[in-house]
Amino acid sequence: MVKKTIEGSIAVAEAIKNCEPDVAACYPITPSTHIAEELANFYANGELKAYIATDSELSSMSACIGASAAGSRTVTVTSSQGLALMHEAVYNAAGMRLPIVMVVGNRALGAPLNIWNDWQDSITERDSGWIQIYCENGQEATDTVPQAFKIAESVAIPVMICLDGFYVTHAVEPIDIPSQEEIRKFLPRFNPQVKLDPSNPLTLGAYAFPSHYQAFREDLHKDMLASEETVKKTHDEYANLFGRKYGNGLIEEYKSQDADYVVVSMGSVCGNAKEAVDKLRAKGEKAGLVRVRLFRPFPYATVAKALQGKKSVGVFEKAYSIGAAPPLYSEVALSLLESKNKPVLSSFVGGLGGKDVTVGDIIGLYEKLKKGVKLSEWM
Repeated sequence: MVKKTIEGSIAVAEAIKNCEPDVAACYPITPSTHIAEELANFYANGELKAYIATDSELSSMSACIGASAAGSRTVTVTSSQGLALMHEAVYNAAGMRLPIVMVVGNRALGAPLNIWNDWQDSITERDSGWIQIYCENGQEATDTVPQAFKIAESVAIPVMICLDGFYVTHAVEPIDIPSQEEIRKFLPRFNPQVKLDPSNPLTLGAYAFPSHYQAFREDLHKDMLASEETVKKTHDEYANLFGRKYGNGLIEEYKSQDADYVVVSMGSVCGNAKEAVDKLRAKGEKAGLVRVRLFRPFPYATVAKALQGKKSVGVFEKAYSIGAAPPLYSEVALSLLESKNKPVLSSFVGGLGGKDVTVGDIIGLYEKLKKGVKLSEWM
């Protein structure tokens, strides 16, 4: 491994290159542009096999679908309106069981136009059939790249790596980047069981009558649920080889085991949440954090176990489900549905469109949780 003081996007791009993809297809969009640019540079320097500069994000995903169907290890990157433009093809990739890896630099959706961070873009695709992993920082994002390829190719389900725009994509920090030789010990070459081949004609994503369509969706749903174990196993294999782990691969518990008051969240805001926990612990207060790393499939049993017996739990998220309960809060509430000793559960939505969520803000959230009053509010 080589430790560099480097921008998160550049480290992620280097990790992608070291995974030796056959095809990268990208249309740059803020804040994931630097990943696409760096992959293009690698191709120009002869370090990447193929880079397709497409005319739109929909074309990028379409190119990935064709390349993956033909048996190539395939990757793309996007954000915000770009992911929204991919929408129909995102569903096709999952329905065709193609192990594409996509890095999403999370960014708000318009209107009004906003280039800053929240999770509304990837959360909108939560039912598309893609595994979704949310990273806290550049190191985790870099480490998640080879894991994502291995997971996707093991279960034939595409994987979305979600990292907060600017907070992670543009942050410069010391990052260990696994070399190509090291990744080869962890990630075998892609050897698809099914692929398009002129000498053995077959059809992928064909027309399905009502008598058959539901069975395809049920199979994808069952395999998605079962992939939770593969995500955990792959994380543990990586941790054993490279010495870095992120909780148990599904969630990370930070000083929450003996906590009375716990915040549940995802992504880069958890860095500030950890600092808030440390400050409160220094005062003798039993505060803790549970960071959800795997959002799809959602690890209901693991979350329920982590929150069992707590006095009060607040779910903080950078997304809103217009006209319904916020998405992460809904999943946490469902995980606690059958718990006998349920905590008081509160919902907080904030940080939309890049609005700062400071350590002080999160300390204030814990103060509200201590009151034991069920809350649902914006921050």
